[in-house]
Amino acid sequence: MFSNSFKAGSLKASLALAAATLMSAGASAQDSDEQIDMSDTAFSGDYLSVGVGVAVNPSYLGSDDYVFTPLPIVQGSLGGVGISPRGGGLALDFIPDGDGKIGFDLGVAARLRANRNTQIKDEVVASLGKLDKAIEVGPTAGVTINKVLHGYDSLTFSADAVWDINGAHDGFVVSPSVTYFTPLNRGMVASLSLSTEYADAKFHDYYFAVSPAQSVATGGELPEFQPSGGGFTRAGATLLTGIDLDGDITNGGFGLIVVGGYSRVLGDAADTPFTSVRGSKDQFFGAFGVGYTF
Repeated sequence: MFSNSFKAGSLKASLALAAATLMSAGASAQDSDEQIDMSDTAFSGDYLSVGVGVAVNPSYLGSDDYVFTPLPIVQGSLGGVGISPRGGGLALDFIPDGDGKIGFDLGVAARLRANRNTQIKDEVVASLGKLDKAIEVGPTAGVTINKVLHGYDSLTFSADAVWDINGAHDGFVVSPSVTYFTPLNRGMVASLSLSTEYADAKFHDYYFAVSPAQSVATGGELPEFQPSGGGFTRAGATLLTGIDLDGDITNGGFGLIVVGGYSRVLGDAADTPFTSVRGSKDQFFGAFGVGYTF
């Protein structure tokens, strides 16, 4: 539930099929689908998953210091509107899910970006003060291909395109991703997401530039740096595993989420002294959460 590209649409369709995975190992995909009562699951119609988790992640984009942060969990479908999480926010999908081979997502995404606003562990970086929080809002769209390798998996291509409306970086960010989702057995599911992020020149200037005055303020610890313009900031992979505590993912109830991820900062995000001098291009992420679906 923590990955930006873990969509409520693909989750709902796949979980409804997952209960038959073990029972139908020797049957054809067509025969297996006919044995499933799609209306008899916690994910048929309206449902909501809520919970809380804890994440360990870099202090800021490009940092080599790690901090713990609380992580709320909200996902579901209410009145035909899908709700899926984003880092620091959520997305709404206004296209109801179907049972066909191809599904579509179209809606709005919003997130709070607090990069270099809280928990700045590096004393040199912290000496320059906190940056403002950005509130990023914009459209999100995606397409899901169901039953890719077997009768219960899915492949989703999606992208968020958001603008800062809070006057922080005042820029534009696009976050495309591709996610493969599959049940592992009756009580466990997994998804693997590959994602990247592209941001415009305003974003790069706000987060990666080091002015002459800032360089002097750090005693030369951070040399002057002027970003070359917009470009990709990072690329990475995230593996998510969901475990139902009673062994049946289709009946809701309590479950655990375990997430691990790696990303590599790119371009100006890698070349800025915040990363090249005080941080690292290699970024790791982990999270653990418990939630309840009803």
